[in-house]
Amino acid sequence: MSFTPTAEKLLPDLTPREELVLLARTLWREGYNDHLAGHITINQGDGTLLCNPWLMTWDEIRARDVIRIDLDGAVVEGDWPAPLGIPLHLELHRLRPDVQVAMHSHPLYGTVWSDMRELPPVYDQSSSLGGGTLVLVDEYGGGVSDANAARDAVVAMGGADLALLAGHGVFVLGANVRAVHQRAVALEQRCKHAWHVRAAAGEKETALPAWYLERAAGSDGTRFLGFWEAMARAELRADPTLLDDRG
Repeated sequence: MSFTPTAEKLLPDLTPREELVLLARTLWREGYNDHLAGHITINQGDGTLLCNPWLMTWDEIRARDVIRIDLDGAVVEGDWPAPLGIPLHLELHRLRPDVQVAMHSHPLYGTVWSDMRELPPVYDQSSSLGGGTLVLVDEYGGGVSDANAARDAVVAMGGADLALLAGHGVFVLGANVRAVHQRAVALEQRCKHAWHVRAAAGEKETALPAWYLERAAGSDGTRFLGFWEAMARAELRADPTLLDDRG
């Protein structure tokens, strides 16, 4: 008897709000856990964005807490305020309306490399999963709670899918939550492994060949069916009541 995996078989049907919550919780477990910092947006295609609320950590939000905001940052649905740094996402979605999901945070190793203003080498396969182009925005223009600084950062990214923001943190974009999850996990692993390689052996040539890195970069982040779903199921096991507030 053969088994053909599909997303529907691997996870229950999820609303966009539930996807946002599970993305936040899975990434918190991966080290995207800088207290109240960080924001996730999902483009609704109607001039509004779903967003995690300010004043709640990523490991405590539930679907009922997710807010909907317009592109001016005004809350149009929900009981919580928008995160202070949300102008980064507002400017992104204005300039790049094709982006569906965006995540910004301050994971330890990604932030260290952004502080060093350096892109980490790719030393292993897992660090390249998710694909996309990583760039360094190498000038700190101020906190992204300022619209001008936020716009400058987005413009400096160009068409890249991931960025290290100098003196700040990381920004990860994708077509859906699976892509952003995979890219965010791989980015932090890339940064962590490169840090340890440098500490153990000093700077060395990239271990993976150029042809492999070029092929890996071409992935849209959605092809690794099962990885996001497995991590989301782990969160549902950790909190079996997480979907209990469905209507």
